[in-house]
Amino acid sequence: MSNLTQAPTTISNLGVAMFTVADQDAALAFYVEKLGFEVRSDVRFGDQDEMRWLEVAPPGSAARLALNPPMAGQPGGSTIGVETPDVLGEHARLRAAGVDVDAEPMRPPGAPVMFALRDPDGNTVFVVEAAPSA
Repeated sequence: MSNLTQAPTTISNLGVAMFTVADQDAALAFYVEKLGFEVRSDVRFGDQDEMRWLEVAPPGSAARLALNPPMAGQPGGSTIGVETPDVLGEHARLRAAGVDVDAEPMRPPGAPVMFALRDPDGNTVFVVEAAPSA
């Protein structure tokens, strides 16, 4: 146990996770057309509008996913988790759409059913069955 005393945080929400992608337009097409996400922000900025801030999210989600060009190094390698009430149905839907998904959902003891998918840049999205609402 730590002896550090922490001040209470004023952070109240996870707002944006970020994936590095090689091509923002191709990534946008994947997340919108294959995964069914919606565009939350797509704006140009910088001295000559040379940069682009692009956010997508599942419908109804407060948290967003920014799709950023590589700042240093190569794209890919990040991981996020998303939730669904029907993990088996979502697995079947994405597999039929040609998305790179695990062959079968995992059923770890004591954990919810889940599977991983990979975007074209090598980022991983874990799709986890959400706990039923009380």
